Amino acid sequence: MKKSEDNLDNIRHSLAHLLAAAVLKLYPDTKLGIGPVIENGFYYDFKFSKEISPEILPKLEKLIKELIHNQLPFSGEKVTPLKAKKLFAKQPFKLDLIKELVKEKKPLTVYKTGDVFMDLCRGGHVKNTKEINPDAFKLTHLAGAYWRGDEKKPQLTRIYAVAFETKAELEHYLKMQEEAKRRDHRKLGKELKLFTVIDEVGPGLPLFYPNGAILRRLVENVVAEEQEKRGYQPIWIPHITRGELYKISGHLDKYDAMFPGMKIDKDDYYLKPMNCPHFIMLWKTQQWSYKDLPTRYTSTTTNYRYEKSGELMGLTRVRALTQDDCHVFCTEDQIESEIHLMVDMITQIYKIFGFEDYYVRISTSDPKHKEKSIGDPKHWKNAEAALVKIIEHKGLKSEIVPGEAAFYGPKLDFMFKDALDREWQLSTIQLDYNLPQRFNCEYVDAEGKKKQPVLIHRAILGSTERFLGILIEHLAGEFPVWLSPVQARILPISEKFEAYGKKVKDLLRGEGIRVELGDANETLGKRIRQAELEKIPYILVVGEKEMTNQTINVRHRKKGNVGELSLSVFLEMIEKEVTQKT
Repeated sequence: MKKSEDNLDNIRHSLAHLLAAAVLKLYPDTKLGIGPVIENGFYYDFKFSKEISPEILPKLEKLIKELIHNQLPFSGEKVTPLKAKKLFAKQPFKLDLIKELVKEKKPLTVYKTGDVFMDLCRGGHVKNTKEINPDAFKLTHLAGAYWRGDEKKPQLTRIYAVAFETKAELEHYLKMQEEAKRRDHRKLGKELKLFTVIDEVGPGLPLFYPNGAILRRLVENVVAEEQEKRGYQPIWIPHITRGELYKISGHLDKYDAMFPGMKIDKDDYYLKPMNCPHFIMLWKTQQWSYKDLPTRYTSTTTNYRYEKSGELMGLTRVRALTQDDCHVFCTEDQIESEIHLMVDMITQIYKIFGFEDYYVRISTSDPKHKEKSIGDPKHWKNAEAALVKIIEHKGLKSEIVPGEAAFYGPKLDFMFKDALDREWQLSTIQLDYNLPQRFNCEYVDAEGKKKQPVLIHRAILGSTERFLGILIEHLAGEFPVWLSPVQARILPISEKFEAYGKKVKDLLRGEGIRVELGDANETLGKRIRQAELEKIPYILVVGEKEMTNQTINVRHRKKGNVGELSLSVFLEMIEKEVTQKT
């Protein structure tokens, strides 16, 4: 697998060079930036002397394919700084890179593509362009990008591309991209009247319509119900706090996504980006014995993080995120059983929502940058060993990722795949010896001695908003009956039957069914089509026959026309779906 991945990276990197060669053929005075490999493809940054449009992409593709067919060899050589500067004398961005590499004492290498192109590059590449399938790449779009990601530096034009080893892989990827557009939660959020983002309120601060508010309540209730079955206790915490709390926790020093503070009564206050300190302070107000542990506190509460505006996207990257947060205070010998409980709950809840393909990423400290972590290295070692042991014992697919731990402790990140085979980090469990120490948390052990508890942080959904964005796309907005904000819509054939439609609505609503009564101003066919576009599971048509028989004519979103049913039979059918969460 590794060899195949390396080969694909070499193909993509080589194509980036061919793209630059094609650009220079059309626009010889273009200044070259960088062209790295990225997920599914590559990009290259250029400074054009005139504005270009997406219409240029097919021309560039044609030129690249011609270069591929010419069977050009790739060859590299190390060069001195002096020679590198001469070779790229007319390329200011390359000179900037050379200066940086020299300063960092890194070797300089150049790669030639036949006699048509040369680039400052560390490799790797294919040996010859004949190794590249000319039908397995596509230039996709243009974007703006600042040189070296610095908005104070020149803005360049970035050309993005996707590339694979075979045409079939490319076609599959493009098909999935089209499907992703169809499922885009921002598009569906608008069409299904779930949520919106309003400029006057602020970027990254979504607002939810009634349908969206019902959806998020249903999702959060699943977690709340499963937690309470397992002895988790709800608490409530405020959304701002004095800065002193975050000095103790280390967030002011280590966490870089906090909103600026505000002065209140001469003190600095902050919107909370994390809930841990609040949980800890509440726990500390009481006396605890080893007999009381574990203590499982949970709260579904909103945090506020100053994410960069360019990184915000719909619900999946926001500045106001609601977490189903939990903190368990326990003894060391309770760690394994508590995390087992959490893992089982995560597996069960995600199965309910239709996510069953996942693995666990064990995120550990960065041995090369110990300044990023707080606390005793011995505690880190114990915590990391405990997490590895638990995941191995559960027999779960996993990988260890150094450097991805939280600053206060290692963690388990649960990586789920959605219907489009995309990978998302959702649930997280963090094992923490350090915050209990910083806050002087204590309980009395069996010998009457004061001892420090271990703290386990856990969020199942991660954030409600992000999970909803992923869920909407996973299900393409077609929520099962139990999760649908509107479970049924009643459509009277004409105004004559609206009174009977209202009677049916009141009866169903009285039984807890989320039902709407549609008006009779449009044709029945048009109203049925609108209900289908809104992905409502059941359409209930009522007319002369149904009113006479005191029945409804049922149409299911996927099964089509079910036929005439009594209200009692329909209720039994829909309640079974809701109860079983099918």
